[in-house]
Amino acid sequence: MNAAAAPRRIWLCADDYGISPGVNRGIRDLIERGRLNATSVMMVGAAIDRGEIDALEAAAKTSPRCAIGLHVTLTAPFRPLTMHFRPLDGDMFMSFPRLLRAGLARRLDREIFRAEIATQLAAFARAFGRPPDFVDGHQHAQLYPQIRDGFIDAVREAAPNAWVRQGGRNLPLARRLASPKALVLDVLSAQFRKRAGAAGLAVNPAFAGAYDFTRNADFGELMGTFIAGLPEGGLVMCHPGFVDDILRGLDPMTDVREREHAYLAGDGFARLLAESNVTLG
Repeated sequence: MNAAAAPRRIWLCADDYGISPGVNRGIRDLIERGRLNATSVMMVGAAIDRGEIDALEAAAKTSPRCAIGLHVTLTAPFRPLTMHFRPLDGDMFMSFPRLLRAGLARRLDREIFRAEIATQLAAFARAFGRPPDFVDGHQHAQLYPQIRDGFIDAVREAAPNAWVRQGGRNLPLARRLASPKALVLDVLSAQFRKRAGAAGLAVNPAFAGAYDFTRNADFGELMGTFIAGLPEGGLVMCHPGFVDDILRGLDPMTDVREREHAYLAGDGFARLLAESNVTLG
C-alpha cells in the first residue's frame, strides 16, 4: 500500500503589516492561530512603532517557521524616507497607475529608487535587528520597469539571503487569460524573475491571490482556486485585518480585509487545507 503523499507546504502571506493598528491586530491573530506563515511589514506605515514590532515578533514565535519580510512601499498615500526622492505628488509618492506608466515610459531614475528601497531595508534591520526573510512590494511596485532594477540592486546589497516576490502564476495559458489583473502580473514578473536570477536572488516559484477587491467576491471559493495546483513553496497573497479609522484614511481596502480575516480564522479554511493536502507548517 502506498504511503500518503506528503503535504505541499505553501506560503500564505498577509501584506501591509504596519498600515494600521486594526490590520496589525488581525494579522497577529491569524499568525497565532497558525493560519498565516508570513507577513510583510510597511516601514513607512502609520502603525509601525516599537510596540507593534514587539507584538509581531511575539506572535511569530508562537507559529513554526513564520517569516517576516519587508513590504517595500513606493506609492501614495505614503511618503518616502529619503529626503531627495523624486518623483512625488506633493510630499507623497505617486499613485501606482502613474508610477507604472512612468516606468513603462522609462522616465524614472533607478538610483533614486535604489536609495529609497535601501533606506526602507535599513529601517527594517534597525527595527527587527536583522534583515528581512523576504522582500516584496506594495501594489506590486517591485515588478515595475526601472523600479525592479533599483529594487534588485538594493536587496542584493542589503539582504542577499532574502527571497523576493515575483507575481507570475504556474498555470496553463487558458486559465491565466481569465484574470486580466493577474495576467498583467504574469507579464511584469517575467523580466523580474530573469533579473533576480541573474543577481543571485531566490524567488517564489509561483504566485496567487490577485482578485478584484472592489467586488463582493467569495473569498473561500477564491482560496480554493488559489491553492489548486500551487507547487511546493508557492505563495498566496492576502490582506486580512480589522477596519479602523486610520485604515479608512489610507486605503480603499476596508471591509474586504475583515471578510478575508473571518474566512482564514474559520473552520472552512482548515478543511480546505486538509482536503488539498496543503500545510502552512
